[in-house]
Amino acid sequence: MAFIHLDALPPQTTKGTILRLVIQVGQLDRQWIGAIEVRGRGATVEVPDSRGHRVARALDGANLANRLIRAWCETAGGSDQEHAHLVNLMRLLDLEGEAEAEQIRRQRERLSPNDAERFGMSLINLTIRDQESGLGGRFLLELCKRGNPAPALPWTQLGIGSPVILSERDQAERTWRGVISNRFATAVQVALNAVPEFAVDRPILRLDLANDEIGRQRQRVALQRACHAQDDRLAELRQVLLGDQPPTHSPTPPPDGWTTTLNDAQRAAVQFALDAEDLAIIHGPPGTGKTTTVVELIRQAIALGNRVLVCAPSNLAVDNVFERLLAAGEQAVRLGHPARVLPELREHTLDLLVDRHPDVRLARKLVREAFALREKASKHTRARPAAGARREMREEAKQRIADARRLEAQTVQQILDQSTVLCATLTGLDTEVLGGRRFDLAVVDEACQATEPSCWIPVLRSDRVVLAGDHCQLPPTVVSRDAVREGFNVSLLERLAGRYGGQAARRLTVQYRMHRSIMEFSSDEFYEGTLVAAPHVAEHRLCDLPEVESNDFTSTPLHFIDTAGASYDEEVEPDGESRLNQQEAALVATKVNQMFEMGVRPDQVAVISPYSAQVRLLRKLCHTDQLEIDTVDGFQGREKEVVVISLVRSNTAGDIGFLADVRRMNVALTRARRKLLVIGDSATIANHPFYQRLLDYFELLAAYHTVWEE
Repeated sequence: MAFIHLDALPPQTTKGTILRLVIQVGQLDRQWIGAIEVRGRGATVEVPDSRGHRVARALDGANLANRLIRAWCETAGGSDQEHAHLVNLMRLLDLEGEAEAEQIRRQRERLSPNDAERFGMSLINLTIRDQESGLGGRFLLELCKRGNPAPALPWTQLGIGSPVILSERDQAERTWRGVISNRFATAVQVALNAVPEFAVDRPILRLDLANDEIGRQRQRVALQRACHAQDDRLAELRQVLLGDQPPTHSPTPPPDGWTTTLNDAQRAAVQFALDAEDLAIIHGPPGTGKTTTVVELIRQAIALGNRVLVCAPSNLAVDNVFERLLAAGEQAVRLGHPARVLPELREHTLDLLVDRHPDVRLARKLVREAFALREKASKHTRARPAAGARREMREEAKQRIADARRLEAQTVQQILDQSTVLCATLTGLDTEVLGGRRFDLAVVDEACQATEPSCWIPVLRSDRVVLAGDHCQLPPTVVSRDAVREGFNVSLLERLAGRYGGQAARRLTVQYRMHRSIMEFSSDEFYEGTLVAAPHVAEHRLCDLPEVESNDFTSTPLHFIDTAGASYDEEVEPDGESRLNQQEAALVATKVNQMFEMGVRPDQVAVISPYSAQVRLLRKLCHTDQLEIDTVDGFQGREKEVVVISLVRSNTAGDIGFLADVRRMNVALTRARRKLLVIGDSATIANHPFYQRLLDYFELLAAYHTVWEE
């Protein structure tokens, strides 16, 4: 027997409804339908092996009570053995989910509320400053610290788009899930799906960072569907993505015209991706215009009549591409929670486009009328109503609500049909919205920052896949150490680039960010020396900026300060696990202030460190507004005229911790445009061959200095 899995069912769907659906839409005789099991919004139906995939294809995307459902078939047999990689990914996905939940639980138990806030995981002692409805019918709470005026909020990991749990002080069992929709200096705005009911009139509230279980479930379903696909496009793509069959290309005519000025390597990458029949990889080292190339690919695919799905692991990465597509005049629609979208782009989200549609305004009028009829039917009156009048009013209310849902569903599909490109995070692809909708091309930007299971979600819906990113920079963030040991932090792009190499990938080689001397070390270490600095950045220096004085520091691109022998000892943060180096942080603050005195503006400088404890310390020491201080991970994808790197590690054992992941250092070394200043202890870091070569490079360019010279 086979099992047909149904997802995104309307609430309170019965076995009888599912039986009729399988008979009428799946065109399967009643005698062939076995046990039906309903679990919340999902169900399974037992059918014969020989009929399972045909019935599932008929049901996939079917309309049930104005909702688009998904269906896929699981057959008994050898799929688990044949596709062991996918099965193993499911197991590792579960390990990661357990580790994330355990981490949050342990931190909540171990840390006091004040410490949880200090580590950026929580905001406590909040009060309601404002409340309103908005953002696609959601409820908005604006929360601030108690005080008049409200004090500034502390540094926090709770950024726009972060999933959070809202709780009431002394009411631990009362919690509400939401999303950070906006942040201000003194307040944070939270979007909730329902109006919270607090125990007291003026509650004291707390926000905690939460994990994303909905996203994890979508990844698991994607892996299951991929594992059991048969005789369809997903099964064919699976052969390529699992390495069982090489990618193929078919030459297509070159574009009639390029919408953007591209270099030869970028054009070659776009043409290569357009020619791909199943898979292509665009390898974009730092500063090489990867996003520009991706946007050009999308526009050329649209010009060829393709429907395109654009995804990325983070909301910010999606918005980066989405904003450029809108600026270019493409009919792009953003899927996902409006609170997770940059404020200036929200009007183009599906939720708000639907809200403004005339048919939806009519639908809401029908809902109000339905509620009024229900209330009237329930109201006690002196005069006895005519027989059956109350029942008729309830039936009329039920019909008006059904009509409203039909209008809303039609509006959603109309807007999606009119768009040429849909943009969403990988785990933000909502089955209830998209149904069985398919795309000619899926483009996954920043694919190296996504774990592999999430990349299978758009694969389900697409005929061809393009992965864009750089596997020589930071891998996906994975909490579970066991999962890391088994390779869960290896992205789909990295695995396929290693499997197919030049068969599937094209590298961009001209970079537009860094001075040539800043670029060359990473180019040699990670990119076989293939990167070339564009002429207008190859020799640009800090002293070339307006009002910056010219001296030995501002006229050279590189500067390393060696703290060896100065007793700049690292230490573990009190009540934490991260590391800091107080003397090194003080030196960083001194050098930053000296740059300001030379005429460098604070908004032109970034200070980064691999360790979050050092970042917190630096934020205390450097109070200048507009000076960005962040972890290396947090600054990936960004750039500044000047970047200062604090390496932190200084110990007699030569232990460098996760500095040994040299991809993290590749990110750090390639953020600066005109000036890179690195501060660290050579006696500690030189035990690693990579850092010895880095020190040799600084010495070769006369950029090596000791702390005694500063």
